[in-house]
Amino acid sequence: MRINVLESKINKTLFLVVTIISIGTIGYMLLSHYSFVDALYMTVITVTTVGFGELRPFSPEEKIFTIFLILTSITVFGYAVSAFSEYLVSGRLFKHFKHRKVEKKIANLKGHTIVCGYGRNGKQAILKLTNYNKEFVVVEKNKERTETLDTLGVLNINGDATLDETLQAAGIEKAAYLITALPSDANNLFVVLTVSQLNKDCKVISRASNESSYSKLKIAGASNVIMPDKLGGDHMASLVTTPDVIEFVDRLTIEGETTANLEEVAVNDLPGKYLNQTLLDLDLRRQTGCTVIGFIGPNKEYIINPESDCKLIEDSHLIVLGRRSQILKLRELF
Repeated sequence: MRINVLESKINKTLFLVVTIISIGTIGYMLLSHYSFVDALYMTVITVTTVGFGELRPFSPEEKIFTIFLILTSITVFGYAVSAFSEYLVSGRLFKHFKHRKVEKKIANLKGHTIVCGYGRNGKQAILKLTNYNKEFVVVEKNKERTETLDTLGVLNINGDATLDETLQAAGIEKAAYLITALPSDANNLFVVLTVSQLNKDCKVISRASNESSYSKLKIAGASNVIMPDKLGGDHMASLVTTPDVIEFVDRLTIEGETTANLEEVAVNDLPGKYLNQTLLDLDLRRQTGCTVIGFIGPNKEYIINPESDCKLIEDSHLIVLGRRSQILKLRELF
């Protein structure tokens, strides 16, 4: 949360110090007819009680004003020492600077992913994002979990993901994706609605516990809705009906330290000479050892095992299969 200027003791102290110096400077300019520099000099040596003499003998009015300035400045500086000591002992000063550091990092992000919730699903999401070297910010309400994220060196925001200001602090205006994995379907729905207002171009992937929430989340603007319990049960049943097929698919999608066996390649990221050419012209098998097993057109039509004469048109994507070394070579080339 952003620290309010009027609620911060440090900012209050700075305000009081500036006020005392301003009052002293203006007072000496009016009472003693000093220049600005002389008045500022007299104010500083008075409030700091360094013991230098006056520029000229004071009148009774000037002496009374100086006494007032000394007593007031002692009170202000005493409050300043107390406030600063409190910040050091409580750790609030460290948290303040940490918050500013996080703000600067998030301000430099563009096209990143926001993960709402650091529960079971949230942990799996950031693990995958980390393995693929994707930039992301985690939004978590629980302070203990955010401390764990700090220990892991994960960029995070401690706050409620259903609030506009929290998502704005996470850089929602420039984010490309948002994953909401909150335990409550109602909260996930609220996040989806909020994102649709703050950034219509952001693709939202939402978790859902109940089947009744699926259609509501889709209507609210979620691009994809994932039901972990349903997927888990379906996966377990598939291990009974088609165990070898599922085992093979699992091996394709298991992540290593940096890669998996499936990769998505945007045609727009390929060298310009391949645009509007065919898969045969791309000759990905010879260059990397990988095989194209899927084609996604600009209108999101899916073609499984496309023919060699399939054209590489703009805004389309390729789904590529390969071993880890082949996928790494693919990334190096494209």
